[in-house]
Amino acid sequence: MAAASYFLFAAFLALLASHAIASDPSPLQDFCVADMHSPVRVNGFVCKDPMAVNAEDFFMAANLDKPRDTKMSKVGSNVTLVNVMKLPGLNTLGISLARIDYAPLGENPPHTHPRATEILTVLEGTLYVGFVTSNTDNGNKLFTKVLNKGDVFVFPEGLIHFQFNPVHDKPAVALAALSSQNPGVITIANAVFGSKPPISDDVLAKAFQASHLEAGYRHGNENKA
Repeated sequence: MAAASYFLFAAFLALLASHAIASDPSPLQDFCVADMHSPVRVNGFVCKDPMAVNAEDFFMAANLDKPRDTKMSKVGSNVTLVNVMKLPGLNTLGISLARIDYAPLGENPPHTHPRATEILTVLEGTLYVGFVTSNTDNGNKLFTKVLNKGDVFVFPEGLIHFQFNPVHDKPAVALAALSSQNPGVITIANAVFGSKPPISDDVLAKAFQASHLEAGYRHGNENKA
């Protein structure tokens, strides 16, 4: 009886470990092309009938060799993401990619991917990149590096990271691979200051220790009264 309990416990730990090391569900067949029209809702997408799958399900004319326009961006960058929403054949395969174009002095601002580790390769130009560790005893440590053409840098899953083009007269281009079919993105400034409905100014003032913001909020309320 004791031996059986031990093996059950060991199997349970192995099951937990398998989920801990995988960002997306692991495939149990050669492929599971996403059926975007199915009314069934699961974690990911329902598999398309394998007999109806063809090469087009694994193909996308993404034109990732073409420069993207960064002039319309307030931060001077343009991200072209290829994920399962655009390429159904990625379903269950735990991978996606993105081309990132940076204007001179442009940036991909601090953000996180809640479901993916990212590996970035610089194709053209120079980038100043970095990430911040989580809130541990020695937490919120900043790791930064200046990257040049051909260099590679890794951003661990879920951690806040950024890329900035420090050159004032030349653009930069990078290609990022991400360990999820749909990595998600949370841009910190947008989430904190642009939520709908907005987060209370009192909450933000306390969080950022910004007394002037708190004073402005109270002054505005006094005027309304």
